[in-house]
Amino acid sequence: MDPYPDDVKQLLEQVRDLTARVHRVEQLLRIATAPSSAMPVRESTPAPPSLRTPAQQPSPVVAEAPPAGDSSKTASPLSPSFRNGEGEDRNNLEARIGSHWLNRIGISAVLICAALALKLAIDNRWIGETGRIAIGLISGIAVVLWSERFRSKGYRLFSFSLKAVGIGVLYLSLWAAFQVYHLMPSGVVFACMLVVTCATCAMALTQDAEILGVYSIVGGFCTPLLLSTGVNREIALFSYVTLLNLGVLAMVVFKPWRRLLWIGFAGTLILYLAWYAEYYDRKQFEPTLIFASSFFAIFALAPIVMLRQERGAGTMPLAFAFVNAVTYFLQAYAMISDISTTAMAWFSLALATVYLGLNAARPRSSDKVAETNLKLMHLALAIALITVAIPIRLNAHWITIGWLVESGALLWLGNRIKSNLLNIFALTALALGVGRLLFFDNFTTTTLIFNMRMLVYVVAILVLALVAYYASGDGREEVRNVGAMAIVALNALALVALSYEIHDYYSRQIASGLPGPAFWAPEHWSQMRAVEIARGFTYSALFMAYGAMLMIVGFLRNSAFVRWQALVLIAATIVKVFVYDVSRLDRVYRILSFGALGILLLAISFAYQRDWLKLSSRKIAEQPGS
Repeated sequence: MDPYPDDVKQLLEQVRDLTARVHRVEQLLRIATAPSSAMPVRESTPAPPSLRTPAQQPSPVVAEAPPAGDSSKTASPLSPSFRNGEGEDRNNLEARIGSHWLNRIGISAVLICAALALKLAIDNRWIGETGRIAIGLISGIAVVLWSERFRSKGYRLFSFSLKAVGIGVLYLSLWAAFQVYHLMPSGVVFACMLVVTCATCAMALTQDAEILGVYSIVGGFCTPLLLSTGVNREIALFSYVTLLNLGVLAMVVFKPWRRLLWIGFAGTLILYLAWYAEYYDRKQFEPTLIFASSFFAIFALAPIVMLRQERGAGTMPLAFAFVNAVTYFLQAYAMISDISTTAMAWFSLALATVYLGLNAARPRSSDKVAETNLKLMHLALAIALITVAIPIRLNAHWITIGWLVESGALLWLGNRIKSNLLNIFALTALALGVGRLLFFDNFTTTTLIFNMRMLVYVVAILVLALVAYYASGDGREEVRNVGAMAIVALNALALVALSYEIHDYYSRQIASGLPGPAFWAPEHWSQMRAVEIARGFTYSALFMAYGAMLMIVGFLRNSAFVRWQALVLIAATIVKVFVYDVSRLDRVYRILSFGALGILLLAISFAYQRDWLKLSSRKIAEQPGS
């Protein structure tokens, strides 16, 4: 009697069938994820353990072969990926040398062999000129067609190597037909080379082979060099290069072959520099700048295309955007600066506007991090161009003022839109302005206080005050530290500016009181000594007055940071009075220095002893158990 009802038997049969199917899927997945395995797929595998009745025996389960289209994903010895070298371990040096480097050396050897054989035939007059070209063209086409046989059998890498040989032979044969034997006019040869380039490009797209795209682009940029006759044909040359770059960009739109953009950029730059060094003069300014701008516009779109093509673009779009901007700016600077620095400054500002427009573009990339980084790069380039435009257009201290004003504008904008990057650029521009003010700018003043030097220092102090103001409202510790540094720099610049005024005032007195040969008279020496003593006392008075002002501000705003600055400055003044003033100043100035310093110190000491700031109660409150 069957211990299982029909329904249970049917259920067991379905479970067993499903178990067998899962087992087959697991077997296929294990094969697909092991590309380094050299074991062939077994034709049959035993069935996995399954539920079965006592009367039933396990039956063998035949593994299904993978679809024909997925054959490249297996790791069998006959796998195309194995034969191409695509499935090999890239860290295996032996495999790379055998499949790649020896292949490339072999291509070079074959081309050299063909060139030497052709030269031997030419030297011995075995073949006529027309026959030589015909043999070269037929051989090149035959090799390309022959390579398709290997590609159809899965030997893609070897097929591409043969195509490289055939394409190279075609270009060399066409070059010889024009340059060596003069059998064909330049227009016909150019058209034939263009056909070879387009055919190679078409094969690259249809066969999804980036290496063929590289062949087509390299051949396209070699065409003008192969057909060069030493005659200046700027319009024809750069029109062709523009169309070639558009073709490169179109290929990258359809295929994620970012290396083609770098090859196109390098080829364009090489042709441009070669032509510029040989033929450029000022009469060709307008067409040259137009073509340079067209190259820039094409390659400015390239980083956006890179982002749309694939995720995880990394730093390549950023590097491409930076190199393109620098190259175009230098090209324009070489042409425009010889004509007008004002025009170059306006050009730099216009280019900055272009990058601000690119910053607003939406690449629609799936990688939001890369998209944000590219937008920041465009913004950085715009600000850098504005910063560069200032010294191009302005001169002397106006450069410093321009950088300081730019810093203030960037600070305001950065805090309005909450952009840390803009704030960083603002601080960079501020550092440039302050550094130039302290170490490069030279001022000749004739009036006290109301002069150009004091104006520039006031602008720098106002920008530093703006930094401190914005930092005071930020809760981040690092930002507040920047604000503290700005306050210190602000006070230091104020002291430097006032010290310059004191120095210039007494220097003018010395110069006006000691004219001509009378300079060597003893009475004039005594007058100069009196002026120097007065100047030394004025420095001490300035430091004491500024220290007192800082102390008052520290008390009024209840700021220990400001009070500490006042104490440091007063300490420096004490050292100056007791070391310098005692030995150098006259009796009257010495008395005044010590008296003013003593009164200032007593006043400060009295303020602390009265505990106006309630520092003692604060200390008691901070003690444990208070």
